[in-house]
Amino acid sequence: MKLATFRIDGEKRIGRVENSIIIDLSKASVPGEMIPFLEAGDAALSKAQSYKGQEYQLSQVELCAPIDRPPKILAVGLNYKDHIEETGLATPDFPMFFNKQSTAANGPYADVHLPKVSDKLDYEGEFGFVIGKRCRHVTRENAHSVIAGYVVCNDVSVRDWQMRSQTFTLGKSFDTHCPFGPWITTKDEIEDPHALDIKTWVDGELRQNSNTRHLVFDCFDQIATLTAAFTLEVGDLILTGTPSGVGIGFDPKKFLTVGQTVKVGIPELGYIENTIVSEPKTTATT
Repeated sequence: MKLATFRIDGEKRIGRVENSIIIDLSKASVPGEMIPFLEAGDAALSKAQSYKGQEYQLSQVELCAPIDRPPKILAVGLNYKDHIEETGLATPDFPMFFNKQSTAANGPYADVHLPKVSDKLDYEGEFGFVIGKRCRHVTRENAHSVIAGYVVCNDVSVRDWQMRSQTFTLGKSFDTHCPFGPWITTKDEIEDPHALDIKTWVDGELRQNSNTRHLVFDCFDQIATLTAAFTLEVGDLILTGTPSGVGIGFDPKKFLTVGQTVKVGIPELGYIENTIVSEPKTTATT
């Protein structure tokens, strides 16, 4: 099942996507927001799967971030073999986790801001997953059971801010710098999350072309490590790393500029596509 958050007539709702239509779940006797819906578990999923209600063409609605404000957004660096080769760095023997602030969450087709304070804006196409059960001390063998589903992500990065800080947080957390979606594909639809092609295009030019089989630490490894340290909550978003082909890896470097469009696609999950715009004046409070 593909679960989306969408806006129509100025109102946000959740729906089930089937091909080119979305079935509005607002009258399906299930919670009307994604996190409470996922917390309701199998009963809500079953109702949503069988519900027949108001249908809209996807072209009639605005697809929003599947979760408006994930409780946590976590990501991992240097986690694709091809990307590690690109950087010339050693393969980590422990996953390099960092956080992106939840205010970075952005819609699958929304604009991404080129910050006022930097022109070193970069893309990182990524495979991500959403946590479906509050959990702690999850073994690798049981990790699949706490995943709600999978999403396409772009770990947008401001490289100079990333590198000048002792942690990656600042350079990874600018507003709008975590577009994801276009919906949550529930885990039952994905036979093997570690056998998915992932590609990133900038203005139609293929920049990244890899497969999740090249992950150093896969989804289940990541859950086991994270939950050894702290609780994962329903709605937490975890980005699993980026393959080779990021802008900083080129010579000369290919940072993003205003007007460019970045598309990230995983065939089984769909794609996201975002246009780069100048950070608007409305972001200022003084």
